[in-house]
Amino acid sequence: MGCCGSAERTKREWRPLEDRSCTDLPWFLLFTVFCVGMGSICGFTIATGGAARLVFGYDSYGNTCGQRNEPIEGVKLSGLDHSDRKFVFFLDPCNIDIVQRKIRSLALCVSLCPPEKMETYQDLKRFAMLNGSELCSYELAGHKYPGLPERFSRCPKLPVPPSKPLPVFNRCTPVDISCYAKFSEAVVTFVGDHSVLHRLIAGVAASKEIIVGLCVLALVLSMILMLIIRYISALLVWILTSLVVLGSLAGTSVLWWLYIDHRLYGNATSSHLREELREEGAELRAEGAELRDSGQALLVYAAAATVFTIILLLLMLFMRKRVALTIALFHVAGKVFLHLPLLALQPCLTFLALLLFWSYWVLVLLFLGTSGNPEQNEDTTLTEFRLTGSLQYLTWYHAVGLVWITEFILACQQMTVAGAVVTYYFTRDKNRLPVAPILSSVLRLVRYHLGTVAKGAFIITLVKIPRLFLMYIHNQLRGKENACARCLLKTCICCLWCLEKCLNYLNQNAYAATAINSTSFCTSARDAFVILVENALRVATINAIGDFVLFLGKVLIVTCTAFCGVLLLNAQRSYAEWLLPLVIVCLFSFLVAHCFLSVFEIVVDVLFLCFAIDTKYNDGTPGREFFMDKALMEFVESSRRLERVAKSGRSRVKEAVSGGAEMKPMAPGTSSA
Repeated sequence: MGCCGSAERTKREWRPLEDRSCTDLPWFLLFTVFCVGMGSICGFTIATGGAARLVFGYDSYGNTCGQRNEPIEGVKLSGLDHSDRKFVFFLDPCNIDIVQRKIRSLALCVSLCPPEKMETYQDLKRFAMLNGSELCSYELAGHKYPGLPERFSRCPKLPVPPSKPLPVFNRCTPVDISCYAKFSEAVVTFVGDHSVLHRLIAGVAASKEIIVGLCVLALVLSMILMLIIRYISALLVWILTSLVVLGSLAGTSVLWWLYIDHRLYGNATSSHLREELREEGAELRAEGAELRDSGQALLVYAAAATVFTIILLLLMLFMRKRVALTIALFHVAGKVFLHLPLLALQPCLTFLALLLFWSYWVLVLLFLGTSGNPEQNEDTTLTEFRLTGSLQYLTWYHAVGLVWITEFILACQQMTVAGAVVTYYFTRDKNRLPVAPILSSVLRLVRYHLGTVAKGAFIITLVKIPRLFLMYIHNQLRGKENACARCLLKTCICCLWCLEKCLNYLNQNAYAATAINSTSFCTSARDAFVILVENALRVATINAIGDFVLFLGKVLIVTCTAFCGVLLLNAQRSYAEWLLPLVIVCLFSFLVAHCFLSVFEIVVDVLFLCFAIDTKYNDGTPGREFFMDKALMEFVESSRRLERVAKSGRSRVKEAVSGGAEMKPMAPGTSSA
C-alpha cells in the first residue's frame, strides 16, 4: 500500500500499451470498504426512522406523520396514531431562526392544509368541524377553540395564511412567501428595497427561456472552441507574447519618463524652494523632502521594471523554441478531438456523476439531521432528534466521503481521458484505433486501475480536508482573532492550497504514466516526476502560455454569451431586470467553458508527457521510430536543424582556436632562410 514498498525495477523501461495488470489492489479494497460504510450510514438512517421523519415529516412531540407511532419516554402527546394526518403544519411558519436555519414554531400533523386565509378562531373551529383537520394542539378540542385560554399559545398565529403541501415532503407551505422577508434580507444582504428583489426574481422568471437558450449557446461555443483552437492557437500565443513584451517595455519607458520629468521639475522646484526657504520655513522643508522621496520611489520602480523587462526578454529569447512546442501540442490536441469526438462529452458525464453523488450525499445528510435519539429542547420545549455519543462521528465520516468520492470521480475522468489520449498517441496507424477508444479506456480503468485512482484521490483528500477545516476556523473566528493568528491561518491555507494544486498536477501525470505502463500509483508518480523535471523549462512554458490561452478562450465564450444575452434581454426587459439573468448566464457559461477547456488542458498535458517519453527513448532510427504526430515531428526536425547549426558553429570556433594555438610557438626569425 505504501509508496516505498514497490518491488518494481528502479530504472523504468517504458513499454506503451504492451501489457496490463491490476494496480494498487489494496487501495481498491479499502475504497470499496469505505463506500460500503457510506451506504451503511444511509441504511442506518432508514432503519432508525430518520429517512421517514424527513420525507413524511414529524411534529414537535416526536410523532411521524402518516403512520402509527411508539411513545417516547418523558414526552407528552407522543406515541399517537397519525395514519390519517399526513401533512406537517407550523403554527407560526414565519418564525425563522436564521442562525440555526430552521423554523422555531410548534409543528403538528394535520389531515389537510388550510387552503384559505383564516382571520378568527371561529374560522379555525369551522375548518376543524368541516374537514376534520384540527390546526391547534392535540389536547385542545376543535369545537372549543374560540373560548379556550390556551388558544393564544397552542393555536396558529392569526391570521393564518393559505398554504399548500410541498410535493414529496408533505409540509404545509404558505402560498404567499412574503413572511420570509427577514430570511431573504439575510441571504441577499445587498438588497435594501424589497421591490428590487421582487423585480430581479420576476426578471429571472420571465426570462427563463432566454437563460436556457444562452446556456445551451455557451455549451455549443465551448465544443466549437475545442475543435478550432488548434487553428488559432499560434495566433493567440504570438499575440499574447507580443502584448506581454510590448506591455513590459511600455511600462518601463513610462516609469523612466516619469522619473526624468520629476527630476527636471524637481530641480526647478528645489531652486525655487531654496529661495523661499528663508521666508516660509518648516512647510517648504516638508514639501522638499516629499519631492525627494517621490523621486527616489520612482527611481526604485523604474529600476525594478527594467530588471523585470530584461529578465522577461531573456526568457522569451531562450524559450522561443518551447513556445513553438506549445503551439504544436495545441495543434495535435485539436486532432485528438477530431479522432475522439466523445472526449467532448466527458465533462457532461462527469458532471452528471457528481450531481447524482452530491444529491445522494445531501439527502443522506438530511436523513442524519432527523436521526438519532429524541431530546426535548429546554428553551422551546420542542422534541428534536440528535446524534449523540459515538453516533456523532457518522457525520464526520460522511463529510470525508464527500471529499474522497468527489475527488475519485474527478480522477476517473482524468484517467479515462489519459487512457484515450495515450492510445491515440502510441498507435502508429490512426486508422487502426479501437472502435470506441473512450469506452476502451473506461473498461481498462474499471478492470485494472480503480485502486490507483482511489489512492490518488485519497492523497488529495488528505490535503484538502485540513485546508477546509482551517477555512472553517478562519470564518468562525472572523473579527475575534488577532492579526498574527489571522496571518498564520491565511498562510497555512495558502500553503495547503498550493500543495493541493501541485499534487493535482502530479496525480494527473501519474494517471497518464499508469495508462502507458500499467504501473502502480507511486511508481507512475515517480516516473512522471522524473520526466517532468528533465523537461522543466518546457513544462513551465506550456503551463504558463497554454493556461493563459485557455483562459482567453473562457473569456471569449463568456463575452460572446453575455453579448448575445444583452441583445436578447434588451428586446424584452427593462435594464433593471437584466442583472440577475445576465449574472446567471455569465456564471454558467464560465463554468461550462472551464469544464470543457479543462479536458482540453488534460489532453495537452498527457500529449506532452507522451512526447517527452517518445523523444527520450526513440530517435527515429529503424527499430526506434517515433510515435508522434506530423506537427510534433516537424518541431523535432526543426530543433535538430538548429542543434546541428549550433554544433557546426561551435566546431568551427574550436578549429579556429586550435589552429591559432598551433601557429603560436613559431616566433619571428626562427624559420630557416
